Amino acid sequence: MARFLTALPVYNEAAHVGGVLDEVLAVTSDVLVVDDGSSDGTSDLLAARRDGRVVRHAANAGYGAALATAFREALAGPWDGLVTIDCDGQHQPRLIPEFVAACSNGTADLVSGSRYLQRFPGDSEPPAARRRINAEITAEINERLGLTLTDAFCGFKAYSRRALESLAITETGYAMPLEVWVQAAAAGLRIVELPVPLLYLDLARSFGGALDDATTRLAYYRRVLDRAEAAAAVDAVDATQAAS
Repeated sequence: MARFLTALPVYNEAAHVGGVLDEVLAVTSDVLVVDDGSSDGTSDLLAARRDGRVVRHAANAGYGAALATAFREALAGPWDGLVTIDCDGQHQPRLIPEFVAACSNGTADLVSGSRYLQRFPGDSEPPAARRRINAEITAEINERLGLTLTDAFCGFKAYSRRALESLAITETGYAMPLEVWVQAAAAGLRIVELPVPLLYLDLARSFGGALDDATTRLAYYRRVLDRAEAAAAVDAVDATQAAS
């Protein structure tokens, strides 16, 4: 049986972290919480628990930075892979075994949740601007990279050890998944999407600062895509020259 670490990136999730962690621990004991410099009492709640391991960033470094820490922790341990699940209550931890199974049966290196593959009873209606940007960026990624994604931004994922070893994440912010897609395509990783419910518990949830503006956020995503593609092209040239 494959053994996957499950990691939760957490920033100021005092309202959700206890319940989500309880649900995750109900299906796996191999749990890591990356507390990304929380200042709302989340850190105290985690410190009071005796289940699961916590790595804490001294200051908020960003969503991508929290996941990069999770990648390093998984690779440093005995794990066959890594599951990542957000801590805002929108993901369903009971699905973790399905993600592990899909990522360890020899057909996928990276399994990503999709909120748009199928409808589930009780699904939310996503905020219009978020759905539009997700659809636009997902279509652009597919065109640029030759992929067939339906949801570029779902944080519920499973990575094989091979996938983790192929990824070198530098994007510290919310656009980190875009860098993952570029690097995964360049490495020839096998990608599978699994349908997951579409749940928004806080429709007014903020990205923080300028990224709350949809136009600014879209431009940021495209900059990250451009930068990741340029880096992948350089890496390809370097690999060709090293092999010649």
